[in-house]
Amino acid sequence: MRDLGRSRPLSPELSDALIKGLIQAQLRLALRLSLVVAVGLGGLPLLFHFARQIHPAVPWVLLGVLAYPFLFLVGYAYVRFAEQNERDFAALVKRDT
Repeated sequence: MRDLGRSRPLSPELSDALIKGLIQAQLRLALRLSLVVAVGLGGLPLLFHFARQIHPAVPWVLLGVLAYPFLFLVGYAYVRFAEQNERDFAALVKRDT
């Protein structure tokens, strides 16, 4: 791995360690946000049970209207945090060369 503007390439061990760190950071991020989605959407049946007592249409509103913005926000957060991980990775590579 080498920055085109630099003359000194990274050692293979350092390059492997940096890439492994980036992959692990991205995996941790994906697992954390998957847990958020699993809890958020997995908790809907319990929420439906209590919401039905308020009004019969509330579960449909929760599922049809609020679930999609929730998924959009989680996806948006994933992209933002993944880009931050990649910027941190690039800064490490630039600093170490």
